[in-house]
Amino acid sequence: MYDHQHLIQQLRQLNGKGYKGYQSLRGDYQFPEFTLILDRIQRDPFARPSQCRVQIPQQIAGFSPELYANHSRAVGLRDFLTRRFSQMTQHHQQRTGTGNSGRIAIAQPGPEILERTTALIDDQQVELRFSVGLPAQGRRVDGDQAAHLFGEQIPQWVARLYYPQLSAQHLQLHIDINEDADWLRQRLHAQGLVAFVANGAILPRQSGIATQPLASAIPFQSPPSLQVEFDCPHHGLMAGLGIPQGITLIVGGGYHGKSTLLKALELGIYNHIPGDGREFVVTDMDAVKIRAEEGRPVTHLDLSPLINHLPHQQATTAFCTTNASGSTSQAANILEALELQAKVLLLDEDTTATNLMIRDRRMQALIAKDQEPITPLIDQIRPLYENHGVSSVLVMGGSGDYFEVADTVVAMSAYRPENVTEQAHAIAAQYPSDRTCELSQPIGARPSRSIHLDPAMLVWKGRPAKVKVHDLREIILGRDAINLSQVEQLVEPGQLRAIAAAIVLLHQQPSTAALTTILQDIMSRLTTSGLSTLSSFPEGDFVQFRRFELAAALNRWRSLKIGD
Repeated sequence: MYDHQHLIQQLRQLNGKGYKGYQSLRGDYQFPEFTLILDRIQRDPFARPSQCRVQIPQQIAGFSPELYANHSRAVGLRDFLTRRFSQMTQHHQQRTGTGNSGRIAIAQPGPEILERTTALIDDQQVELRFSVGLPAQGRRVDGDQAAHLFGEQIPQWVARLYYPQLSAQHLQLHIDINEDADWLRQRLHAQGLVAFVANGAILPRQSGIATQPLASAIPFQSPPSLQVEFDCPHHGLMAGLGIPQGITLIVGGGYHGKSTLLKALELGIYNHIPGDGREFVVTDMDAVKIRAEEGRPVTHLDLSPLINHLPHQQATTAFCTTNASGSTSQAANILEALELQAKVLLLDEDTTATNLMIRDRRMQALIAKDQEPITPLIDQIRPLYENHGVSSVLVMGGSGDYFEVADTVVAMSAYRPENVTEQAHAIAAQYPSDRTCELSQPIGARPSRSIHLDPAMLVWKGRPAKVKVHDLREIILGRDAINLSQVEQLVEPGQLRAIAAAIVLLHQQPSTAALTTILQDIMSRLTTSGLSTLSSFPEGDFVQFRRFELAAALNRWRSLKIGD
């Protein structure tokens, strides 16, 4: 290990030389209060920025063990430090020279509090991982700027992460909110609930593409008949809407907040930062958003409970297509979620295939069942709950037929929820749909398909295939693009990077095993050893994901072999 002065001296000596001269700097450097590690040095100013770490001894960082005493608290603390560093370096995320020169960045967090590899903490030290675009003018080293960056700027930022330099009040609030949200989610099942929305929550966002809360939004207030209370460890008594297990409809006129509520529930699998408005909107961790996804591939999947007896006697028990229709893709999304033991299905009629959701009496009269391969969800949704305990929450604005199968009906009126279950049931009795139930094969226990793993899948022209991530849209594995743009519970690009790393890890040795077994093994590994175990390199941009999102990537990888 070199002294930090050696690094500064080397940078000044490299000034004006070819950019590859930076390669000689890879290694560890001891600063007065921390260690700087240059793990990877970029070869070109236009390449991916260099990756660095700082390790701060706890006797200097000053974080009490109470602040990271359990997993919830540790994740909250690490999330807070990541945001603090991101805020400090915000103006350094724009280049100041050639290519990526001068760009300092850390994995950009959204409003969700997530486990990331950006920051690690234990009794010995705090470690922060970030990237640096090493300064260049043209393709030559800008040593003077680099010396200023490493000798002055980075030490100043690091010092501002020490506990005495932080707002203890804001830090404690951040940790407490994360711990309370986890506590709430862990108690949903025992209370017979699939989700909880606290009174006072702010659900609307500033726009359809914004994550910030709408300043003029009406605070959420539960109807008294559906209100439940929890006595949280830090925030004390908290009341709000409890969405019970079973079948829940969210109804109401257009623009009255139906989809806004469902979106909050969809993202309630994650905890949220103070000020987001959804800090205490929590949903069962095994809740999966279902939608139609026209064009996605489907591989060796038994669709028969929802789609069967196709024309020309085409079987659907091991169905394959490279370009699924809306109804087929939605059926696949449902059955793949059930294969992974999903406990809650979330659906919004705006993004579903109508013919998979309902066949009304008039359509049944015109098109006989023996001419219709689709069994609509309305006929499967009740036995799915009664036989397997799988609940559903559906936004419905156009089909009252679902009143007959619903346990709970919540009407949104100007963003205010009302319990209209009795009225909905009375209407269903007064105006029966007269439709015929078309259920012939209830959805049973979903056997796991096998997955064939082969290292050759990730080799291209004799070399390891390049792995790239494009925002939240897709993962590139060599020649293959995995489209994840419609997997709506992914919220950060770092989740796609971690999923890509998990896929690479899975393919290190050839094997064939049940998909559920493979996913269980990798998720258990992450629980035991953390996200860093996905790579031998100290990556700083991995973000937690669930088995459902990893499976979504595998199911959409067109080249992957999936079978019995």
